[in-house]
Amino acid sequence: MTSSIRPKHRAAIDAGVEVVRRRWSVSPKFGLILGTGLHRLVEGVEVDDTIDYGAIPSFPQSTALSHHGRYLCGKLNGVPLLVMDGRCHFYEGYSASTLMLPVHVMAAMGIQALVVSNAAGGVNPLFSIGDLMVLSGHINLMWSIRGTADDGTIGRAVSPRPCVYAESYRQLALAVARQHDFVAQQGVYVGVTGPTYETRAEYRMFRQIGGDAVGMSTVPEVLAASQFQIPVLGLSMITNVAKPDAPETVDADEVVEAARHCAPNMNQIVSAVAEKLGRII
Repeated sequence: MTSSIRPKHRAAIDAGVEVVRRRWSVSPKFGLILGTGLHRLVEGVEVDDTIDYGAIPSFPQSTALSHHGRYLCGKLNGVPLLVMDGRCHFYEGYSASTLMLPVHVMAAMGIQALVVSNAAGGVNPLFSIGDLMVLSGHINLMWSIRGTADDGTIGRAVSPRPCVYAESYRQLALAVARQHDFVAQQGVYVGVTGPTYETRAEYRMFRQIGGDAVGMSTVPEVLAASQFQIPVLGLSMITNVAKPDAPETVDADEVVEAARHCAPNMNQIVSAVAEKLGRII
């Protein structure tokens, strides 16, 4: 386990692992985090057990729309995986250490890759609703990683490795998109705390600093995986496109519905990741 984990947080990780292993003794090969409206990503998963976050000490409770707040333990294409069916966010009042805990538990259980999905707003004018964006990097506008200094859990500042978004998985995702004839862009994800959607001025700023899509999650989880040197594949489903000069109201229910409609394309990529891990691990 990485030396940046302090004893208090290490104990929380160990407690989480113990709860999961009592219910499911399999060692997962990869982890999958479901974004808003993306529950269809687990349609092909053979679920062995479901563990509510409430049954695990110190775990956060999901309150966001379409986030169930539970682990799904099972197999995809014969490959064991652990699924976060629902995530938590800064705007729900949690510290970074708490948001990172479910990923740290997956890492401690032995995952060797992490697929992170999200529903995001497009700020690149070339994007369209329904496009899938493969993350090449992120911009952290969540600013401080809250919870590192005040609660003594994580330790020194968390910085991502330069190649945390694994090139091999990015190329695999793009190849799957070509094979199945759907649009997959590459781009930079801008992470903000929310919960309000962005203003016209903010959309312009995100584009000017190099962002292609914006959302309220993902960054803490990617940083958590980076602490354990776990390669990450980040996937954003573009559920709305920002038009600063012709603004439209963004509704959370519409975002969820758009994500549900587009999820099958993302599912093809997740299945390909499972097949790759089944061959090499």
